[in-house]
Amino acid sequence: MNPIIQTYVMKATPAQVFEALTTPAIIQKWSGAPATMDGKAGTKFSLFGGAIHGANLIVVPNQKLVQEWYAGNWEMPTIAVFTLTSTDQGTTVELLHEGVPEAAHAEISAGWGGNYLGSMQKMFAV
Repeated sequence: MNPIIQTYVMKATPAQVFEALTTPAIIQKWSGAPATMDGKAGTKFSLFGGAIHGANLIVVPNQKLVQEWYAGNWEMPTIAVFTLTSTDQGTTVELLHEGVPEAAHAEISAGWGGNYLGSMQKMFAV
């Protein structure tokens, strides 16, 4: 399985981006859907009305978030890693998503840019 590797620049501080990844009210703002989440390791989460769910495995506030993800009828979890780095432009978010089933790879890869990190990027651009 090929990993999904993408990079986004957010016009926001690492703290603001971390909040946007872990605070339900902000997640709902950029995603348009209910979310259950917080910024603690071990927290189980649900995004997009339960279409995506899993748990926070590693949390380093304002720097790194590692999550176990399930979507659709996936039998095995995937791992999504968000690495946040402060830059002159704001914050660079490096995404590494491993273990995505080949049948869902193109859809999930596009979804990051269209519905998830791309939507968050648009929220910060306003």
